[in-house]
Amino acid sequence: MDFSVKKLASDAGVFFSRAVQFTQENLGQAEKTELDAHFENLLARADCTKNWTEKIFKQTEYLLQPNPSARIEEFLYEKLDRKLPSRPTNAELLGHYMLEAAKDFGPGTPYGSTLIKVGECQQRLGGAEREFLQTSAISFLTPLRNFLEGDWRTISKERRLLENRRLDLDACKARVKKAKAAETKAAAVPDFQETRPRNYVLSASASALWTEEVDKAEHELRVAQTEFDRQAEVTRLLLEGISSTHVNHLRCLHEFVEAQTAYYNQCHRVMQDLHQELGRFSSSFGRNPGSTPDPVACASSPTASETDVLQIEEVQPPASGTRKAKVLYDYDAADTSEMSLLADELITVYTVPGMDSDWLVGERGNQKGKVPVTYLELLS
Repeated sequence: MDFSVKKLASDAGVFFSRAVQFTQENLGQAEKTELDAHFENLLARADCTKNWTEKIFKQTEYLLQPNPSARIEEFLYEKLDRKLPSRPTNAELLGHYMLEAAKDFGPGTPYGSTLIKVGECQQRLGGAEREFLQTSAISFLTPLRNFLEGDWRTISKERRLLENRRLDLDACKARVKKAKAAETKAAAVPDFQETRPRNYVLSASASALWTEEVDKAEHELRVAQTEFDRQAEVTRLLLEGISSTHVNHLRCLHEFVEAQTAYYNQCHRVMQDLHQELGRFSSSFGRNPGSTPDPVACASSPTASETDVLQIEEVQPPASGTRKAKVLYDYDAADTSEMSLLADELITVYTVPGMDSDWLVGERGNQKGKVPVTYLELLS
């Protein structure tokens, strides 16, 4: 490895000169070249874009993967350029546990069969979530990351170079100003009362030396100005490219919204199907495991599903057989055919032919609806 002491000393000198210029500018002891208003607006817009893109990117990561440990694992695999192992979603794990529980409880029992239906639904939800995560990562997160780690790094690098060129330019301006002041002082008419004629010669020699120094400083200033202008143009082009970045991010945002909409629509359809399927077996929720309906009663009276279709408001209480009941626990009605209950209240109840034995029709003032027997204490 070649090591140049001269180059090291030169770099150190440049760094020291820039540091002195920067310090003097902050203390108000040196002039600073100001950029035009359009350029300053481009810089402000670029900084604003970077800050908000960074916040949106991080918050989207939190939304797609709330687990910080999982995010760290994904980051490490990405940096190591290794494929992330497949990880089941929470919904898929829940569905798996429900299906395993159904095997132990018995698939033929009401609870076991319901666990199977809900578990399969959870697995479908988990699959939809996995697809949404993959689509969002590709169409939305990746472009934002590419901007922050690619385009913005390039912009930041060119901005640092521009700042260095500006410091060099201002340092050259200061040297030119200093050399011209010394030249003017050296060219001043000497005192004619001076008894030593050699002072005239020294004065003329000093003036010539400062004139040469001024020429050298002005040449360095022209070079610095050219480099500054060239770097300013490069940086300006990169900053103006922020507009195309906004257009690209707008397209990615539309794709993210479309993926999110498709995901929630799919989840809604899955849950609607599950709700309808469970609704067909709602009458079996209150039946004791292992109990079987009476075939004679089924043949001679409407089924439980048929009574659900009846309008409870049209059911009239029998002439005899109404009873008072005390509510033991709070109960929230599952649909409009049922009546919500409050613990310790008194209601009137009676049976309707063909209704499941685990349910009664309850009345409270003008309210009427099905109520579960297990939530009541019959008083008379």
